[in-house]
Amino acid sequence: SDMGRGLSLLLLPLALLAAPARAEGGTAAAEEVQIEVLHLPEACSPKSKKGDLLNAHYDGFLASDGSKFYCSRTQNEGHPKWFVLGVGQVIKGLDIAMMNMCPGEKRKVTIPPSLAYGQQGYAQGKIPPNATLIFEIELYAVNKGPRSVEAFNQIDKDGDKKLSELEISQYLKEEFARDGKKRHPSAHDEILADIFKKNDHDGDGFISAKEYNVYQHDEL
Repeated sequence: SDMGRGLSLLLLPLALLAAPARAEGGTAAAEEVQIEVLHLPEACSPKSKKGDLLNAHYDGFLASDGSKFYCSRTQNEGHPKWFVLGVGQVIKGLDIAMMNMCPGEKRKVTIPPSLAYGQQGYAQGKIPPNATLIFEIELYAVNKGPRSVEAFNQIDKDGDKKLSELEISQYLKEEFARDGKKRHPSAHDEILADIFKKNDHDGDGFISAKEYNVYQHDEL
């Protein structure tokens, strides 16, 4: 299912333009993402919100000279990107720029450095320091995100409102069986350890609903 695929996407590392974006300097607060809607479908539903799983294509350009530094269509055999909105899987400016967007919508967005790669830039992505970025985005799908209540309850087999190592281990096995990819046996343990390292903030051996980051508009 899309939701299942989304969760494995969230749990496995994503290298999708996800360098840390920190606002730097006193003027950062005043800088905003500029959004120009290029195409809006007549039926605009559902609109994207924090925690949704989005499927989109986008091209990234440097505002300074218009050169293209990123094109999702030339990566991953041309498949659109899946990512979860509003959780830092992409740079902060994209998290902002893609809110309240509907399937089929196209936007051109301008992102200031403070909401992109700041003073450091991102050499690996050919982005210089203090670069303003422009993205042309086409959104294809808006799905319930992997960190939704439904997904949490699906993993939480005993219903105790926390996820044990056994529950997540079982979930990973099911996900791996579903996607059918060949993996080294150690991959399961490494991913499981990584999930707990990144999510079990209080170190009690469980991932609570709060640690799992179920969004406020959802009720557990």
